[in-house]
Amino acid sequence: MDTSTARPLDGRTALVTGAASGIGRACAETFAEAGALVYVVDLAAGPAGELAERIGGRAIVADLADPEAVDALPDDADIVVNNAGLQHVAPVHEFPIDRFTLIQRVMVEAPFRILRRTLPHMYAQEWGRIVNISSVHGLRASAFKSAYVTAKHALEGLSKTVALEGAPYGVTSNCLNPGYVRTPLVEKQIAAQALAHGIHEDEVVERIMLDRTALKRLIEPSEVAALALYLCTPPASYVTGASLPIDGGWTAH
Repeated sequence: MDTSTARPLDGRTALVTGAASGIGRACAETFAEAGALVYVVDLAAGPAGELAERIGGRAIVADLADPEAVDALPDDADIVVNNAGLQHVAPVHEFPIDRFTLIQRVMVEAPFRILRRTLPHMYAQEWGRIVNISSVHGLRASAFKSAYVTAKHALEGLSKTVALEGAPYGVTSNCLNPGYVRTPLVEKQIAAQALAHGIHEDEVVERIMLDRTALKRLIEPSEVAALALYLCTPPASYVTGASLPIDGGWTAH
């Protein structure tokens, strides 16, 4: 495979979770443009099907909270982008246990199960790329987000472990750590944060979301996808076990 062309992923297959919207959608589009066949994995059948048809990929409707559904996903992906996630905002002492459990299942157990299935294929061909869409909350904590912060910290540990185990087989594993990205998930958080902090929704972005960033804007999904693609190209072949902030200076404090 000639990786020097403008389509560096020609001949590769990428599995992207949460691919019907937000960062996942941008990754699916970007990877397809780079030549990959993309498994568009999402719970939303309509948007997943529309996207897969448009980019020449394959839509797979799956509930990542269901272990059997996760274990039925394709095991022949050369690239895995663990992106699917959800959020719930509440103090620890009021946090619903079922929501905490659900978030861990979707954002920690599902990535583990996916990698457990796909790593043998990557090892056999001595090439593989794993991009875990973590968060600045994989590096820092915020109040009222115990489940999300816990899950992202766990994903960081999983990513680093896979980086060490995969290195002898030509497999790299990294985390991307964006701050607040302009996605449907973040749009939902605005209302939840307004309720939690007792402020108007139009104050949330400026006073809460961007308070700790030097660059005062939300990140675009395409920016995250571009860095995800870079991690799958030859210049990034020595990058593994890393956590790469895309946070506008949040973690510089």
